Amino acid sequence: MNSALSVLRTTPLSILDRSRTREGREPGEALRDTVALAGLAEGLGYRRFWVSEHHSVPGVAGSAPTVLAAAVAAATSRIRVGTGGVMLPNHRPLVVAEQFGVLESLFPGRIDMGLGRSVGFTDGIRRALGADKDATRDFAAQLAELTGYFTGDQRVHPEVRAQPAEGLRVPVFVLANAAGARLAAAAGLALVIGDLRGPDRMTEAIERYRAEFRPSPWLAAPYVIIAGTVAVAETTEAARRLLLPEAFSLARSRTRGAFPPLMPAEEIEALEPRMTDKEREYYTSALRGQIHGTEAEVATALSAAIERSGADEVLVTTSTYD
Repeated sequence: MNSALSVLRTTPLSILDRSRTREGREPGEALRDTVALAGLAEGLGYRRFWVSEHHSVPGVAGSAPTVLAAAVAAATSRIRVGTGGVMLPNHRPLVVAEQFGVLESLFPGRIDMGLGRSVGFTDGIRRALGADKDATRDFAAQLAELTGYFTGDQRVHPEVRAQPAEGLRVPVFVLANAAGARLAAAAGLALVIGDLRGPDRMTEAIERYRAEFRPSPWLAAPYVIIAGTVAVAETTEAARRLLLPEAFSLARSRTRGAFPPLMPAEEIEALEPRMTDKEREYYTSALRGQIHGTEAEVATALSAAIERSGADEVLVTTSTYD
C-alpha cells in the first residue's frame, strides 16, 4: 500500500466529466452538476478538469464543450480547464482556434485544448454536423491548420488570422487510440490514451509515440496521460455497483441505438435476469477490466497502470447514477 501511494503522490490526477444525465432529471441539472464537481475537484487538488463533446445522445448533456469549459473556468480559480475533447472533424479549425483563443484570453494560463477525431455515431448526426465517416482521414491536416492559427504559420487560408488566438500557446492534447498515437507523435503534441482495460495495446502505442515523437513549438518532449474509468467505495462490491449504470446504458446503446440516461443500480440489478443475450454480452463486457474497489485496491491498480505505462498523468472518469 505504501509503495502504491508513493507512486500516486508523484503522479498528477485529473478528471473528465461527461455531464451524464440521470433518469427522471433534467439535462440542465447534469450541466450544473459538472460545474459543481469542478469546484470540488479544485479543492481536492486535481490538476485538470475536462469536459466532453457528444451530439444527439439522450444520456449526455455535454454537447458544447467550449461553452461548458467557460462556465467551469468561471466557477473555479486554479484548476486547469479543458476539453476531452473537441472532435475536430465536426468543426472548422478556424472556429476552434477562435474559441480557445477567447477562453485563454479570459482565463490565461488555465486552458487546455484536448482534441479528438471521432465523428457522430449515426448517419443523421453526421449529416447534421456536415461531416461523414471519412472525415477522420483529414485529422492530421486539420490539426496542422488549427495549431497554425496559434503560431501564425497556417497556409491553408493565408489571408486569414485567428483572433485572439494568434500568439497564444494553449497546451494541445490529442485523444487517441493506438493508431492516433502516431499522429500525436508526428505533430509533437501530448497524448491522451485509454483505456485501462487493454494494457498491452495501450503500452505498445505509448512506446511507439515516445519513439516517434518530434519536438514542436508546443512540446519539447513526449507527455502521456492515460485515461480510464475508476470507481472507489468502502467495499469492492459497492465500487462495482457504481459501474452498473454506465455499463447498462452502454449495452442499451449497442442493442437499441440510443444511449439512455443513467438508471439507479438497484433498478438495473432487477433487470439483469431479463436481459437479452446480446444485452448481457455488452453489459458484462463494459464491466470487465474497469478499475474499481476499495481505496487500497484502486491505489494498487492505478500504481500498476502508471508503472507499466510510464504515464506522466492519469485522467479518470466515473459516470454513475448517484
